[in-house]
Amino acid sequence: MTVTSLHDPSHREALWELEAAFDRGDLISVFGRCTVSYEGRAASDLGAGDRLLLLKPDGAALVHTDEGRQPVNWQPPGSEHRAAVREGRLRVVSTRTTPDETLSVRFSDVHQLSTMPVTGGRDLELHGSEEDLRTRILERPELIEPGFEPRETERPSSAGPMDVFGVDADGNPVVVELKRRRVGPDAVGQLARYVRALREEMGVDGMYDAGTTESDAGGIEVRGVLVAPSITDRAAERLADRGFDHVELEPTAEE
Repeated sequence: MTVTSLHDPSHREALWELEAAFDRGDLISVFGRCTVSYEGRAASDLGAGDRLLLLKPDGAALVHTDEGRQPVNWQPPGSEHRAAVREGRLRVVSTRTTPDETLSVRFSDVHQLSTMPVTGGRDLELHGSEEDLRTRILERPELIEPGFEPRETERPSSAGPMDVFGVDADGNPVVVELKRRRVGPDAVGQLARYVRALREEMGVDGMYDAGTTESDAGGIEVRGVLVAPSITDRAAERLADRGFDHVELEPTAEE
């Protein structure tokens, strides 16, 4: 297991590690001086204090103080985590849409940030890397779907490099995002950013909006495919909402 720990990181360093951990589907702990606010079925605010924030890959978020065993604020599994640096503070936000709720934690100081891969007690043995996964797909494109043709790896975009770019049997562009372990909704969000960037680049960004049909964009459909050994239920829901596909694939082939 690879555990990353940052002691007294800058806000920008903490942000970079958080974004990488979201993409990997890691368990995250952040300890520092922060304020906490919640908006949803009710509203609450906590003033500045030293607290522990736990972010789980299933979408759960928990804020702990030095008292009691229950978190003082929390979000359930199925929420989506994101982070940003705003006005000199690191802001970590956990949101969900049903019901509409937002938990915001704003750190003025980050004393320690740790990220670690966990399997939740699942009997899942992972072997290989994302590069191994990419190699499998390039050697056997039909693992994505019949007729898939990879065209480029690490294709640049305004959202960052795409793992694999190709076209399907009908000639539609396909963005393939690779993950070597079980992932949650954050991976779907990353794929969505790549797809959106490609749609904007091709001038068919309207296809991203719900209710827009393929014919509205001149017959071009930019597709997204998430490749991972497994995904959470919430990730599956997000994929369905976006119209993306999931291909269940291990980094290395079974002997």
